[in-house]
Amino acid sequence: MAEADSVIGESVIGTPDSAGAGETTAPEAEERPKGRRKIAALFVVAVLAYLLDLGSKMLVVERLEGHEPIKVIGDLLRLEAIRNPGAAFGMGEAFTIIFTVIAAVVIVVIVRLARKLYSLPWAIALGLLLGGALGNLTDRIFRSPGVFEGAVVDFIAPAHFAVFNLADSAIVCGGILIVLLSFRGLDPDGTVHKD
Repeated sequence: MAEADSVIGESVIGTPDSAGAGETTAPEAEERPKGRRKIAALFVVAVLAYLLDLGSKMLVVERLEGHEPIKVIGDLLRLEAIRNPGAAFGMGEAFTIIFTVIAAVVIVVIVRLARKLYSLPWAIALGLLLGGALGNLTDRIFRSPGVFEGAVVDFIAPAHFAVFNLADSAIVCGGILIVLLSFRGLDPDGTVHKD
């Protein structure tokens, strides 16, 4: 008779009568939208960083390349079009292909990590890294002198410092944010640990 009551209860409610089955599905259903929101945030930040970088480089190539630098703040900051075949700060000009491969690997790692992403600050940090890496990778693939050997367009020239672009800025800001999050004990999956 107890079995019959259980079957009737299941058919009326539409769920199994055991508490264990009901408990595992509710948290999973709650976690999925939370995770999707963070992945969406990562890709929104990445797309914004990428488009800002791409747009700024197109303007620089069209309006600034081949012209005198523009002084923004006297000698402290100017805009100057530079083609950089190397890495940050103009180092490693002979290793353009290696930097291209490294950027591609970084992109793949970020995309794979996105599946476990439940933290908005981490989504922002990884989005900045992804957008910056894609920005400079686009230059390496599509700009002269050739595919995977292209020179990156740099144009922000502070006094006594290397010339850089918005992709470089996004990468540096993303990296700094990741360091700060790690020091605070916040993991990409949203858990907080204190050492």
